[in-house]
Amino acid sequence: MVTALPYLAPALLLYLYFLVYPMLDSVRLSFFKWSGFRTDVPEFVGLANYVRMFTADPVFWTAARNTIFWVILTLAVPMVLGLLLALGLNRQMAGRNLMRSIFYIPSVFASITVAAMWRWIYNPTLGLVNQALEQVGLGSWAQTWLGDPKIAIYSVFVASIWQAVGFPLVLFLAGLQSVPQELVEAAKIDGANALQVFRNVTLPALKPTTVVVVILTIINSLKVFDLIVGMTGGGPAQSTQVLALWSYTQSFANHQFGAGGAVATVLLVISLALVVPYMLWSLKGQDK
Repeated sequence: MVTALPYLAPALLLYLYFLVYPMLDSVRLSFFKWSGFRTDVPEFVGLANYVRMFTADPVFWTAARNTIFWVILTLAVPMVLGLLLALGLNRQMAGRNLMRSIFYIPSVFASITVAAMWRWIYNPTLGLVNQALEQVGLGSWAQTWLGDPKIAIYSVFVASIWQAVGFPLVLFLAGLQSVPQELVEAAKIDGANALQVFRNVTLPALKPTTVVVVILTIINSLKVFDLIVGMTGGGPAQSTQVLALWSYTQSFANHQFGAGGAVATVLLVISLALVVPYMLWSLKGQDK
């Protein structure tokens, strides 16, 4: 460890300076009132930012609800779709590599690029969705997909699925390579059907991969920002607002860095509350 320290030090210093320090400084700022301007001296206000956030900031509760909702949907849809696609594309079939690339390519696009694409797709008059509905005689189903507070969050999430499904797909494909084929063949010889083989052989072998996918999915979904900024900006009527965007808005648009830091701190606590117990549970299961 000591001999490796000189090699690790540069990366560790960069990590501490660009990631750990801003995070801790954001927590510190949450106890101050500060506009962000150099001429304004930060004023210590204790827990006032948190009290105001929990009691007098209706946008915070909307953002918190949307953030948790986004995490649940992301765990339920892109991750499950990624697993199903990985199982299908892990078989010998014509065009398998091409299909893998088609599903994975959207995940390498910048989120703001995806947002621009889907904003055009959802355009009320010229967009692909409404035009397609018109062509098949379902014009009455046409919507202002990003302008209706009741469906805007779901419309953005569809774009998120298109972009996000490739990431768990690749991880699960890699995990499937470690599934012992002799166990699969033995289970089939014993009369197990495809579902039984998956439940009793494939799924247990995928547990390490699933742990990684779940943790990364939770972290990525909690910090969703670019896609919503590019598609709705948090609107209409704050219906697509999330904690990461609201923290940014409070800090840089409303010039309330203390309030923005408080929102960021709550987001950090939620992240730790979701990820750490799951990690401990998964490690405990591996020890057994």
